[in-house]
Amino acid sequence: MITPGGGWYMGMTARLTAAGGALALVVALAGCGGDGGAPAASEAPSAASAPPARSSAPADPGAAQRAAVLAAYRAMTQAQTAAYRKADPAGTGLEKYATVQALGKMRMDLRQMKAAGTVVRGGPGHTPTVSALDLRAKIPAATVSDCIDLSRYETYDVKAGKVIPLPSAQPLRYIATASMERWDGRWMVTDLNPQGGGTC
Repeated sequence: MITPGGGWYMGMTARLTAAGGALALVVALAGCGGDGGAPAASEAPSAASAPPARSSAPADPGAAQRAAVLAAYRAMTQAQTAAYRKADPAGTGLEKYATVQALGKMRMDLRQMKAAGTVVRGGPGHTPTVSALDLRAKIPAATVSDCIDLSRYETYDVKAGKVIPLPSAQPLRYIATASMERWDGRWMVTDLNPQGGGTC
């Protein structure tokens, strides 16, 4: 098992000893209607002069919420990266994007990192997509599936002054999931599962 702080991020310590995406948010766009006008009485309409046919389709009602979910999730991962680079959540704003349960898990991981004298250098790459969205629930909920890329991620032992290598069995790309809910108009991360899926 790798030293605390060697995972993405919360709970990835366990993931590093286990074997194991482009952004898939699609927004439907509405077409624009138009008035082609009628041809002059002395002229017959031709293919060149006829206006192109245009159709309109309703925009995806969930598109804006999917975008909001991903924006909140990315903001959380940015704050998370800042916290793990110094093994301290102070000043990172993590509490703005995560609820008590998710925040508690990350803070525990950070305490373990500080005790072990490790920090993160670089950081994991993220390719998140909204894999589930329920806007009709009393508390709207979403699930984010994220392809984690560890190719630029390092756990650094501050005291020893060296990088702690990843276990040989650790895949460099794998899927993690996050549960999210909309509270008072804001999407918040309520739970993180770094072992949510296979490789990607």
